[in-house]
Amino acid sequence: MSNTAQELDARGLNCPLPILRAKKALNGLQSGQVLRIRATDPGAVKDFDAFCKSTGNELVSSEQSSGEYVFQIRKN
Repeated sequence: MSNTAQELDARGLNCPLPILRAKKALNGLQSGQVLRIRATDPGAVKDFDAFCKSTGNELVSSEQSSGEYVFQIRKN
């Protein structure tokens, strides 16, 4: 797994802000680099899964711990 190229703190934000900020952050990365996102919105799990499927980016991991969700997305 690639090292994280950038981290995005989307805690406290509700849909669609975590997705919009992730999209903007991914635009600044090169192909193959990984963006790590921290969020608190439970809807983010479905949102990031759908986002990756529609954009072709890879959802490397999706974890939940103590009400916080951590996603790692590799840019296509």
